[in-house]
Amino acid sequence: MKGFFKWFKSGAKMKRWMLLILIGILLVCFSIAEIMSVKELSFLEVAKIIVLFTIGFSFVILGLVYSQKRVLEILIEDTDSRIEKGKKDVNVKSLIFNKTVYDQGPKIVAIGGGNGLNTVLKGLKNYTNNLTAIVTVSDYGNIPTNSRKELGLPAIEDIKESIIALSNEEEWVDSLFNAEFDKGRLQGLRFGDIYMSAMNKIDGDFVHSIESISKVLNMTGKVLPVTLDEVTICAELDDGTVIEQKDKIPEIVFEKISKINRIYLNPSNCRPAPGVLEAIQDADAIILGPGSLYTNVIPNLLVKNVAKTIKESKAIKIYVSNIMTEPGQTDDYSLSDHINAISEHVGSDIVDYCIYDTGEIIPEYIKKYNMQGSDIVEQDITKLKAKGIKLLQRKLSNIVDDSIRHDPDSVAESIIELICDDLKFKDESNNPGYVMLKSRLKEGKKKTKPLKKQKNEQTKKQKQIKKETGKHTGRKSKFQSKYEDRIISIRTSEEKRQERLKSLNSNVNNNRNKNKNKKKK
Repeated sequence: MKGFFKWFKSGAKMKRWMLLILIGILLVCFSIAEIMSVKELSFLEVAKIIVLFTIGFSFVILGLVYSQKRVLEILIEDTDSRIEKGKKDVNVKSLIFNKTVYDQGPKIVAIGGGNGLNTVLKGLKNYTNNLTAIVTVSDYGNIPTNSRKELGLPAIEDIKESIIALSNEEEWVDSLFNAEFDKGRLQGLRFGDIYMSAMNKIDGDFVHSIESISKVLNMTGKVLPVTLDEVTICAELDDGTVIEQKDKIPEIVFEKISKINRIYLNPSNCRPAPGVLEAIQDADAIILGPGSLYTNVIPNLLVKNVAKTIKESKAIKIYVSNIMTEPGQTDDYSLSDHINAISEHVGSDIVDYCIYDTGEIIPEYIKKYNMQGSDIVEQDITKLKAKGIKLLQRKLSNIVDDSIRHDPDSVAESIIELICDDLKFKDESNNPGYVMLKSRLKEGKKKTKPLKKQKNEQTKKQKQIKKETGKHTGRKSKFQSKYEDRIISIRTSEEKRQERLKSLNSNVNNNRNKNKNKKKK
């Protein structure tokens, strides 16, 4: 009985439809009773009965349809872990197949490492269960952590981060995996390392142990290390200098004032981990980047047969560009320079599409990055078009803790949009997976509508100001027109700072000259 009365709570939203059905039944019964009780009917009375019967019957049908829809929504809210608790509007069109439709979703392989890969995973896990992260070996060659030394684990830092990104409860798993013991024999060890070591011991195989972890943690998709061989990422600079430690690359590049000529793995004949090539072969889409070009993206492609399998795959190959250059790795690199670097290492025809940011970032943050030796990646799209690479410009940037980051939802939306277009081109518009993806895309775009409205309002205000002031200064870029005032204020403040420095230097020089004259006297 308790379960029965739950349907009448305010949160259930069932009473309105039950009342509508009841009113409809009463109207239908009343109209039937009128026909049976009256011997003679005038035209007006017949019309009245027909109208009442039609309204009553419509109320019954609407009540039944919407009550069933609400039942489905309640079931989805209670059973699908993807739905946020307390969310009022649940889109039944996208979730009518519940969790099974995610298993029918596109097979996506994301290749990379670090924060860039995890950003892609966080966004894409909302669209499909067929998600495979092929993780870089970027922490090989680094000094092992206390946990890794004590437990004899391989390089797992990037693998752990990807597991956290694919977990349904990211914050909880992050806190759990990075919890460090500070007492007793476990002092200095992390729970995540102990847990992975235990799973490795139970399964007897590192790759299988990661699969077991994904099942226990109810992860979306799976994580695969690109190789199980112990390798080191090495860099050769233009001046011939060879760097054999990944963390030292930016530092030595700055010291030598020399660019990276090539990246290579030592040993060079390292084998891909079990399941890596199979995942690439079966993929509908393969994602490269964003992330550190020379230490997180390219090294994965240098593992034996990985680049070859990507080229032979019929999947869509998408490169998600970095927003900012990376000091010591991609100084002054443009969009085409990033893709050229990949082509120079593994050959061409490895990228079909390139998704890049609009470049509309608040100048204050750009100035902060400029002071650290970083700048916006130049968008030389004409060079990429000449190579036959299709381009997709989207607003990808997001400010997180005063840092410029890719927005997981925006990146995922852009990728899924390309996959949907490809499915439509293949006449698979009636595929349940396609229906689900399109519906999820609509939901995602609804969230970003308020931001677009704000942008439109800003542009309208700027146009109005121009009309009022009568200033027409020729054609300007979106970035320049949007942040012109801030750019001017930054420039003026910089000019004032330079003037102050000059005045201080001149005062110091004057004082020195006065002291020298005094000494001479």
